[in-house]
Amino acid sequence: MSRPSPPLAALRPLTPPRNLTREVVERLSAEIMGGGLGPGERLPTEQAMMAAMGVSRTVVREAVAALRAEGLVVTRQGVGAFVAADVQRRPFRIDPEGLRSIEEVLNVVELRMGVEIESAGLAAERGSAADIRGIRAALGEIDDAFARGELGVDEDVAFHRAIASATGNPQFVRFLEFLGRFVIPRRTVRPAAERTEEQRAYLAGIQEEHRAIYAAIRAHDPQQARSAMRLHLTNSRERYRKLASAAAIDAYRS
Repeated sequence: MSRPSPPLAALRPLTPPRNLTREVVERLSAEIMGGGLGPGERLPTEQAMMAAMGVSRTVVREAVAALRAEGLVVTRQGVGAFVAADVQRRPFRIDPEGLRSIEEVLNVVELRMGVEIESAGLAAERGSAADIRGIRAALGEIDDAFARGELGVDEDVAFHRAIASATGNPQFVRFLEFLGRFVIPRRTVRPAAERTEEQRAYLAGIQEEHRAIYAAIRAHDPQQARSAMRLHLTNSRERYRKLASAAAIDAYRS
């Protein structure tokens, strides 16, 4: 005999949020991770959540689907949704909603530093002639994108992926594929420079760092490759910090 669900702090009316589904997900996630809902316990019914939080059935269903995708709940047709048996083993993910803040962008840059510095060193140690040509080709694609007046985000991702491939370890490639568009936060935080000359200088600086990484890998110098990648990602972190400061100043002036 199942015990009745305890009253949950999550079940209170929602104020107008930026995203209703995300808000429901965050509340229920907090209850699950905080122990308010234990492994195997049933989530409140759709009707209960709709009434308590003032949201539609669609929002509730989308939220439950998101929780299932995160590995926090399992659903049983005709019965309901239940907390997963081991929520600590849920898949690692990066929430794109969170990357709207500069702090989350910087967190991803630091995560990349922990992986890509070693990736560059292994690429220098193990990279074949074909691997080196692939990295060089990706570097050229970035140049072409900049020449077209584009930010070169996809081309930049391809450059880093080519380095990961040159390690000979597919897990490095899988990691970057998982990060996907989060590898290059220019998608999320665009350069603050409005004038073309300033943007060109900004992008040219990034490309010079790429060239240094490529040169070290081509020379099969693991130590220098790691140093060049470390400098590139450290500079990236500082660039985004400056962008955040500039954005704050612009917001104040407006």
